[in-house]
Amino acid sequence: MKTVQKYLPILLLALLLLVGWKREWWRDGDMAAVRTERAPEHNSGTATAATDNAVIDRHAKLIYTKHAICRMECRQVTRDEVVQILAEGHINMEKSNPDSKPCPTYALEGYSRDGQHLRIVFAPCGEETKVVTCIDLEKEWACSCN
Repeated sequence: MKTVQKYLPILLLALLLLVGWKREWWRDGDMAAVRTERAPEHNSGTATAATDNAVIDRHAKLIYTKHAICRMECRQVTRDEVVQILAEGHINMEKSNPDSKPCPTYALEGYSRDGQHLRIVFAPCGEETKVVTCIDLEKEWACSCN
């Protein structure tokens, strides 16, 4: 019995760490899996990224600006990767402008399946969401987008 009492604090700490890790894993795993420019209607997770001031509809039709297309081509980012960041990325409010007019802008950050660390700026406006730009956060690219 003394052995159990001796290791009880360590076991409780391990259990708490495991529960905290599982909770984080479940929360990350709840994001909608998106493989096309529109997410399937039968997703099992959260469909929106909520902030204090606005909501990004992850099912909205994506419109790519000329600037975004140029940056994506230069940085070798596919449309599937843009959709992946929209589905799984995290909003960086320091790089976002929810008060922008006519539509707010949100910088979503995350890693593509091939490990590229990306920031993609989206501007939700009505039933459409514009892809404004695409940034590789770890590698400088020589792009000539005007």
